[in-house]
Amino acid sequence: MAERQIVMEGIRGDHYHHRSHHHGKKNVVVEDESSVGELMGVIETVGSYSGYRKAHRKECLSLVRRLKLLLPLLEEMRELDYSSQALSCLANLNKALASAKKLLKNCSCGSKIYLTLESEAVMGKFDAVHDKLSQALDDIPYVELGISIEVKEQVQLMRMQLKRAKRRADTQDIELAMDLMVVFSKKNDDRNADSAILERLANKLELHTIADLKEETVAVRKLAKKRSARQNAESIQQVTDLLGRFKENAGIYEDFLLDGPVSTRSLRRCRSLLIPNEFLCPIALEIMTDPVIVATGQTYERASIQKWLGFNHHTCPKTGQRLDHLSLAPNFALKNLIMQWCEKNNFELPKKDPCAFSDGSSAEILEEISCLVHDLSSCQLDVLKEAIFKIRMLSKENPENRVLIANGGGIPQLIKLLSYPDSKIQEHTVTALLNLSIDEANKRLIATEGSIPAIIEILQHGTDEARENSAAALFRLINDR
Repeated sequence: MAERQIVMEGIRGDHYHHRSHHHGKKNVVVEDESSVGELMGVIETVGSYSGYRKAHRKECLSLVRRLKLLLPLLEEMRELDYSSQALSCLANLNKALASAKKLLKNCSCGSKIYLTLESEAVMGKFDAVHDKLSQALDDIPYVELGISIEVKEQVQLMRMQLKRAKRRADTQDIELAMDLMVVFSKKNDDRNADSAILERLANKLELHTIADLKEETVAVRKLAKKRSARQNAESIQQVTDLLGRFKENAGIYEDFLLDGPVSTRSLRRCRSLLIPNEFLCPIALEIMTDPVIVATGQTYERASIQKWLGFNHHTCPKTGQRLDHLSLAPNFALKNLIMQWCEKNNFELPKKDPCAFSDGSSAEILEEISCLVHDLSSCQLDVLKEAIFKIRMLSKENPENRVLIANGGGIPQLIKLLSYPDSKIQEHTVTALLNLSIDEANKRLIATEGSIPAIIEILQHGTDEARENSAAALFRLINDR
């Protein structure tokens, strides 16, 4: 009987042909092992993916683990004869694996913020993949192919797991999505979205290092270039805005631009002049005016690295190494080279605010904080409200203020006010403590001064904002103890 080749739909270049057997039944035999081999290759590929986004990490790892259970089945199928029905099932399995691969790759390389924001849609895609895999496995003629009992039991286990996995969202995933929506519910210029909340969310999303933020920037740019971006323009804009706030909170001042490479403000002022890369601060991407050396030997702009260290980062932003000490040594040699280059190229360095770091300015802030801490014990309600509100605002502005408030005795006074019979004072107080807890020393002091029972009380009976910030404060104080 003449042989004819059959190309299985969905697997390019895999050829099959009919052969006659003694009983006259036509079976299809794999002419080569490339078809099943490709399916096994897909499973090996997804097994090599890493860095799954936290929002769906458990789902991804579970799916990869289940896909690996198919390898013994494919090993046996590579040695067996195929009917036309089996070929069709193999094609369906190929499509299901392709969908799984695409989803897992997106969860490995996609935007962390966007995947969390679209968590419900992503869970729907996992459900769709589970359905495709389950259907493809249900349709395989195990008896006809002569699949061993041991392998059939293993596949049956996987099918049961796929059905149980449907719509079983992880509690942490839900909490993360809710935190994200809370931040998005606040206007971009609304500073009530305190830095403590942003930092907590950045840590949950694992966007707290320069490398993390750069990787996220690339992922968002790729997302914005997709054809589907127009349909999700609002979501992408939210992602872009939040990423910018994460960068600002981490002390990174580069502008986030979706079109083209990121350019620094210095380069925009003088586009025709290429500033040597070694003159640019790795954090701010600006030409340095006051370069300093950290423990690892890397050089940064003083203000940028001070802000980085002020957020309790004890690592070198560029290398990721832990700093043996936090001392900063002026890099006079590099500063002289920068000055010579600027003079030679008629380049004007950015002007510093002469009052920004002056002793007079620090003295004024110290005096103001001292007066405000004193007013926290005032018997006059208006004075007390004004003092606690200003303390709240100062506590989120910069790390120096948090230290000054704590050193001025503000934390014990604030903890006393947690039980004050006024909902607005409670709201400002718990938010101020949340901001102050960004500093590690402050956090330990707040936790040991008996604040937790009072914060729990506000969580149960306070205003909406007070309850939200109470939950954030408890999370920080309890989980990091």
